[in-house]
Amino acid sequence: MPTASFGSTSNDCFPKALLHLVTMMQKEVIWPIGPCRFFTGTIQSVPIPCLADIFLAPQKGKVAIVTGGAKGIGYETAKHLSRLGMHVIIAGNHKNQGQLSVSRIVQETGNEKVEFMFLELASMQSIQQFAQNFKAKNLLLHVLVDNAAVMLVPQRSTADGFEEHFGVNYLGHFLLTRLLLDTLRESGSHDRNARIITVSSATHYIGELNFNDLQSRHHYSPHGAYAQSKLALVLFSYELQQRLTAEGSYVTSNVVDPGVVNTDLYKHTCWLFKLCKSLTSWLFFKTAAQGASTVIYAAVSPDLEGVGGSYLANGQKTKSADISYDADLQKKLWTQSCKLVGIPEWRQSNV
Repeated sequence: MPTASFGSTSNDCFPKALLHLVTMMQKEVIWPIGPCRFFTGTIQSVPIPCLADIFLAPQKGKVAIVTGGAKGIGYETAKHLSRLGMHVIIAGNHKNQGQLSVSRIVQETGNEKVEFMFLELASMQSIQQFAQNFKAKNLLLHVLVDNAAVMLVPQRSTADGFEEHFGVNYLGHFLLTRLLLDTLRESGSHDRNARIITVSSATHYIGELNFNDLQSRHHYSPHGAYAQSKLALVLFSYELQQRLTAEGSYVTSNVVDPGVVNTDLYKHTCWLFKLCKSLTSWLFFKTAAQGASTVIYAAVSPDLEGVGGSYLANGQKTKSADISYDADLQKKLWTQSCKLVGIPEWRQSNV
């Protein structure tokens, strides 16, 4: 299997990081001009087709939570949703950075309904506290963007003992989404569904789930652990949509692959890879704003009203890894995840 080639020693850092990058780039072609750019109210496509000229209607009165919204793709997502009139909550674990991002967005968009709330996805207690604090505001929730992530970090554990990629990228968002699901159900309607957008990666195509060692304690590869977390997110999103459809809730769940984006997620790669990236990012990497384009499309486009269970890349539905459609695997991961975070498998909607 592809993940068998992932190593964790320092002397092979560059080839492994390069393999990680090539895997993602195989799924898209990036030219210097970039695939698309945003303008107020519309998305206009440039030479590479991804999002046709789609009018994004004002979203005044709607509420969105964006995890990791203080920087990178999350920041650009939060800013554009704010520009469309949404009440945006940036969820993150760096208070000063979060408040600075709020100030910048308010200044750039003129929308003062932007706020920061502390959320540490590496702590189940923090996630539960965030959900309680949000519900105490008595707000609806129309859009949840599960965006925050760590990538290629050295072997270490979360506050609850989970491997960090699996704990932060996947389990943290699994628990957060489950805790906010009742509010999402209450906020959706037959003509305006609430939306859950899970940000994954093309790296999931080479991911494997090892149920005998989900925490990578017996063998750790930062590339393999990252790929596993991103595959888990796809499986989770699909299983969640199946359950929402079965109960008739007006909530949809979709997955987004933002592409190869020039953000600080690459800070844990070796110096040689960083050097190559700095020299070639203009050619091979999207900007954070370009990476956010499909996330925003998934959050507000009328094309996706009532549509769930999709994998979106470059503004289009595309096929995810074959293994991600395995219904038994989806259910198995769901059950195991509920046990790990200590919640019931499902609570039927009362809506």
